[in-house]
Amino acid sequence: MEKVVKKIKLHEQKSDFDYWQTVPMIKRLEALEQIRKEYIRWHYGTEPGFQRVFNLVRKIKS
Repeated sequence: MEKVVKKIKLHEQKSDFDYWQTVPMIKRLEALEQIRKEYIRWHYGTEPGFQRVFNLVRKIKS
């Protein structure tokens, strides 16, 4: 496989919005879920799960 790089001017760059409009809805949701999981892993240092939700609900009710 040969790597290819194309250099373009910033104002000629297509928007991400145009790309995501061509992607099926289910693929967009899968990408969003992956980003959400990565953010939680980065921000909290753990995998998302039920325990965090349970603790949050318990704190709100207290």
